[in-house]
Parts: sequence; C-alpha cells; structure tokens
Amino acid sequence: MAAVAAKKKCRQYSQKYLQYGFITALTNETMPLCLLCEKTFSNDAMKPSKMKDHLERVHSDKKNKDLDYFKTLKEELMGRSNIKTFFKAPASGDTEGGLKASYNISLMIAKKGKAHNVGEEIIIPAIKEVIETVIKIDSNSVLKNLPLSNSTVQRRIDEMADNVEKTLASELQDRKLSLQLDESTFGTTNLLMAYVRYYSRSQKNIIDEFLFAKYLTADEKVATDGAPAMVGRYRGFANLLKKKVPDVRTVHCVLHRQHLVAKELSGELHDALKVCIRAINKIKAHPLNSRLFALLCEENDDVFNQLLLHTDVRWLSRGHSLQRLVDLYNAAVQIADVDSSICEGLEKCKNALFYLADLYSKFDETHKRLQGKDITIIQARTILLGFQGKLNLFRTSLARRDFQYFSNLKEIPSEKISDGDLETYMTHLENLIEDFKVRFDDLAKMKVPEWILTPFDVEIESADIPVHMKEEFIDMTVDLEASALFRRKGFREFWINENNVAKYPQLCAVIEPFLLGFPSICMVEAGFSHANAVLTKKRNRLSLEERGDLRLKLTNLQPKISALIEAHQAHPSTVKREKVCSTEN
Repeated sequence: MAAVAAKKKCRQYSQKYLQYGFITALTNETMPLCLLCEKTFSNDAMKPSKMKDHLERVHSDKKNKDLDYFKTLKEELMGRSNIKTFFKAPASGDTEGGLKASYNISLMIAKKGKAHNVGEEIIIPAIKEVIETVIKIDSNSVLKNLPLSNSTVQRRIDEMADNVEKTLASELQDRKLSLQLDESTFGTTNLLMAYVRYYSRSQKNIIDEFLFAKYLTADEKVATDGAPAMVGRYRGFANLLKKKVPDVRTVHCVLHRQHLVAKELSGELHDALKVCIRAINKIKAHPLNSRLFALLCEENDDVFNQLLLHTDVRWLSRGHSLQRLVDLYNAAVQIADVDSSICEGLEKCKNALFYLADLYSKFDETHKRLQGKDITIIQARTILLGFQGKLNLFRTSLARRDFQYFSNLKEIPSEKISDGDLETYMTHLENLIEDFKVRFDDLAKMKVPEWILTPFDVEIESADIPVHMKEEFIDMTVDLEASALFRRKGFREFWINENNVAKYPQLCAVIEPFLLGFPSICMVEAGFSHANAVLTKKRNRLSLEERGDLRLKLTNLQPKISALIEAHQAHPSTVKREKVCSTEN
C-alpha cells in the first residue's frame, strides 16, 4: 500500500512538444498550454501522444503546420502584456499607481455611500485573495503600495470633495444661476440642502449640481412649499432673499402645488378613501392576515399578492396604493369578510375607489413627467396647463357616461354607477379645475415669446421683439448655420450654444431665465433620499456638512485626482499593514 501511495511523478516539458503547438503555462511551468486555443491542461497531459491527439482532434486544420508557425505563435503570446507580468514589475516604482488607485477606490466607496472601513476590511482582503489564489504570486508587493485604511479613505474623500467644491465655486463665478432649496429632518437635526442650475463652461451645457448641505441651528429656520416661513411678507425666506438680491425670481415647487390640488376631496370621496386605507392597514398590519391574503391572491391567479401601504409623505403612494387595491379588490373583499364593517365599506365605496384610482394614476403620470433633470419652467407650464385641460375633458366625458378615460371605472357595469355618483365625480373635477387655476395662476400668466420657441418661423413684423433687438434677430434669421443647429438640436441646445451666445447676446439673455429656472425641488428631495441611505444605523454620527461623502455621491463633477496626486508624496506602507480602527464621525 505504501508503494501505491508513493508520490506521483511530475512530467517535465520538452522543447519537442512545440511541434504539437504546446508550451508551458504562464502561471505554472509544470502544466502544458495550447498555443491555438490557449487552454491550460493538467500535468497528466504532458505526453506527446495526448498533445498530438489534441492537435489532430481539436485543431485538425492546423495539424500540418510546420515548427516555424508555432514559434511565431509563441512569440506573439509571450509578447502580450498579461496580469502576471504586470504584477512582476518592481513595486518600488509603482507607488504613484498605488496612490492613484487609492483615490479611485475611495471615490467608488463614496459614490456607493459605503462606510470608509470597507477598504481595509473587504477590498484589501479581496485583492489579496485574487493575487495569491488566481495569479499565485506574493501580494505584499502590491498591497504595500495601496493605502486603503479607514482614516486614509476618509481623508481621500474629503480631499476630493474639497477639490470638487473649488471647481464648482470657480465655475459659478460671474454666472447667472438658479437655486433649489429645501430642508428635512434627520433624527434630531434639520438639514438644509441646495442644488444649483447654471451653464457650465467645461461641459458646455446647463447642468444641475449639488451646492451644499448645512445643519440648521436652533435660531435658523427655512421652510418651503408655500409655508409662511418661506413666502412670509416680513420674515419669509423669499422676502429676505429679495432684500439682498432685488432682481431674484422665486417659484413655489410645482410638484407640491399639484399634490395640494390632488388632496382636494369632497366629504363622500374622503370617507371612501378612509375606508380603503383602513382596509389596507387591516390586512397589512397583521402578519396572519397578510399571509392569508397572499394565499388567496395565488388561488385567484392574481398578478400581485400584497397590498401597498399609503404614506401621505410620499406623493406617489396614494395612486399606487389605490390601484393595487383595485387590482386585488376581490381578494380584499373576501379576506375583509372577517370584519363585516370593512367588507361592507369596501363594497359600498367600490365605485368611488375605482374612480379615485383612475384619477390619481393620471396625477402620478403628470407628477413623473415633472421630475428629473433638465426640466424647465416652459416644459413644466406645458405639462401642468395641459393636465388642467384634460381635467375638463374628463368631466365632460363623465357627463356623457363615457368612461374611456377611466379604465377601472369602465370595468363596472354602467347600470351600477348611479347619476348621484357621476354628479359627485363631476363636482370633484370642477373643484380640481378651479383649484388648479388658483395655484398655477403664475404659470398661466407667464408669457413665453413665440420667437423663443420657433425663431425661424416668426415674421419680424408680428414678433413681440423689443426694438433694440430687432437688428440682432434679423441677423439670426438669415444665419444658415444657426438654422441648421436649431433643426438638429432643438430650442434648448440652440440658445445655450456658445457661438450663438457670442453672436446674439441680447436674444440669449432673454431666454436665459426660462432655461435656468427650477420648476420643482425634485433634485433636493432625491438628495435627501441619498443622505438617508448614507446615514445608516452604524454611521449616524457622520457629519454630512463637514465630510465629503454626500458631495461625492451627488456631484456630476469629477475630482481632479491627478492634481491631488501631484500635491502628495507617495509613501509606501510597510509590508505588515497596520490596521487603523478609528471611529467615523
């Protein structure tokens, strides 16, 4: 048995094997590598018979090639740069590369909103495992030039955030801009966040960029959404800002105004909404009810098996919650049968539920169109006034018992929808239209000159153009290059084009407020969501105001890492890495 268990013989490579297209593997000289398919085989394949069989069976079209052919393939393969030869480079000359990698990895950590210690606790061990397991070389020569300790990552993030802030400050010098402000509560503190929209010379485009995040002290207060502290006559933020900047223009967030319109409900519809929310809470709040409801939905072959909770803070949740209840209405009525009051309430308010689900889904569609980057005041005005006109269309169609714009209500037999129900819905729509007119009166009265949207289709005699700009406008209308740019890019890119700004500065100055103005605070609201993701339970002491994590996560600007590297003298760490366990602020 001892003889059988003797150590297995290791076959050695011979130069004669090159005639079969085999050389030694780059990572292990005891294993053969086929030059044709570049596959590595075990040491058992280090036999002329097996190599020849592989050549004739797998590469039959190359079996008659001479030795010079395989020598050429060998030279080409050995001439390639591979990961092993890369890591075999002298480590002492790669400290600058390690420093650059340290900055880039720290930037990735900040972009993902991760804790600073993931560098030394996850990334360094992962790199070590790859180098030693896959490449099979010593990892110390690489890791000692890659500083990723907790304090190092924190310092890198702060340096890059400071660099981005200086870049932003330099770009904002002598530039017209638009601010987007809002505050939110995080634990026991209030965070004021601001975004800025401006024309970036470096990117040659109008961009939305994170400006700052500041914790408010006890004697500081900023509110939004039309609250007195925002638009108050004496101490409101907008009024105080106008004292410093007399020409500033303020806009109340159109998303919040639309949400206030959507909250307008008659007593009957409000009662129906409360019944629906109570039914959803009854099912969702009890684990047993939730599990039974899921099983019931599966038996009914429903697409979904869970209801959605309604949260008044999340403006889109009402439409989603009601629509899900409509989709699972039969299952909801069956499981609510254990509570007769809820079951009777759902059956009684079925028509109102289906109507509200249809209406709020249309509100949600409009709401989504108003969100995102690059939405201008002109686009917001078009969307909102168009929706106001649609409300009138919906009311007229209901008066004719035409439910083509109400897909859920259309599923109910017409005879089960009484004239009293229709009167309630039409009255509700009339109230919404009137509320729309009041809340969006400023957008309705906002005049957008026709020559801004269609500059090459307007007659100079009929165009509402100031006298001192008419000569400049005539020059632009006969500019073939400008005309081609407008047809190809559209009015937004046309008016911010540097050549057009230089040639027609007066005309471009008129359009600038329409392009720079923020119609909503959606960017700040998204920023608060990112801030909440960064401030996890284990990182709740991180200062978003002092540290650069939030800026790097939200910014569109790239830090100048090469400049930061030049300001540093790379210091390679010792072979034995010292673990730094500093607590994050």
